Amino acid sequence: MISSRPQHNEPHPFPVIDNCLHIGGLALTRLAARIGKTPFYAYDRQLLTDKVRVLRDKLPADVHLHYAMKANPMPAVVQHMASLVDGLDVASAVEMHVALDTVMPAARISFAGPGKQESDLACAIAAGIVINLESELEMQRAARIGTQMGMVPQVAVRVNPDFELKSSGMKMSGGAKQFGIDAEQVPNVLKRMAGLDLAFMGFHIFSGSQNLKAESIMDAQEKSIALALDLAEHAPAPMQLLNIGGGFGIPYFPGEHALDVDAIGQNLAKLLHNAKSRLAGAQVILELGRYLVGEAGIYVCRVIDRKISRGQIFLVVDGGLHHHLAASGNFGQVIRKNYPVAVGNAMQHDALETVSVVGPLCTPLDLLADKMQLPHAEAGDLIVIFQSGAYGLSASPTHFLSQAAAAEVLV
Repeated sequence: MISSRPQHNEPHPFPVIDNCLHIGGLALTRLAARIGKTPFYAYDRQLLTDKVRVLRDKLPADVHLHYAMKANPMPAVVQHMASLVDGLDVASAVEMHVALDTVMPAARISFAGPGKQESDLACAIAAGIVINLESELEMQRAARIGTQMGMVPQVAVRVNPDFELKSSGMKMSGGAKQFGIDAEQVPNVLKRMAGLDLAFMGFHIFSGSQNLKAESIMDAQEKSIALALDLAEHAPAPMQLLNIGGGFGIPYFPGEHALDVDAIGQNLAKLLHNAKSRLAGAQVILELGRYLVGEAGIYVCRVIDRKISRGQIFLVVDGGLHHHLAASGNFGQVIRKNYPVAVGNAMQHDALETVSVVGPLCTPLDLLADKMQLPHAEAGDLIVIFQSGAYGLSASPTHFLSQAAAAEVLV
């Protein structure tokens, strides 16, 4: 028996065969046996490929697509994504070294982050990647280090605009921010850059993330392009690239709907057509992370105990917030909501019961599903958390209470 989704949960992209979830062409039970342990994260290679292909069909052909590694820096995932996208964006020296091990040319790797150390800058300059400058002091440091190394650093200015991405899960611009240089300060910074031995490449304007409203993203893109064109009048050299960020969200919770990328693509095509003469051949970059990888990953843990406390059923599993902080509700949620969860080896059952899935940590915060309707599960069954391909293991306190590490696989 084959079904595309469980009867008791939200739709997901993984097939169900003989009552068992499949990922990467493997039954979940077989994959768990192949890995030899739980918990683990598994990422579906074909789903990653399909996501990029579908997205390219919806976006203007001349838009360059970059993968923001912070969403999922697992080396195997990055290697695969590097073969699909036009560039990589890193947020640390460690991520930079992972990116440099891929097929991606160094010139198409960029480095953002408000606290780059001098050693980070030196590595980036030596590698020949684009540094997104976050402050005037960082600009001066990059110029000094480049002179010492006998190299001309390639730099872009990260701009903190006076607008934000409305309705975004995490706002990265507008008001006082640690990210980038305030838009009103950028003209003077660009004038000072003209006196330094730096290769100006363009601008990076990232206004927010995890947004499911196409209208908000379209509005931010229009404002970002207009702002960059105005700032380019003050630049010491022609703009070669314009990173207008991303912000594309994925649905996690009941009532949320997939982002209308068709509308975004059509509007972006109009914006680029109208600004074509002023862009003068500059690469326009969309920097996406969660949207590319989030839905292609699952987190899997095993039930080790089933207990009833004053009428409430608890499934105690061998994973928890130390591996998947976001699913526990402790990674930016104001009001805790359950991620989509299933019993991976019992996907189709008519009889459901209300259970809470909890981890092994000595804290009530270690909660992966709170009073959720799931099929009956016993010790040994596999609990699956969907939408786990982004901001999972690397965004979690993996050393908390010294529990064992989770595995990661690309299948």
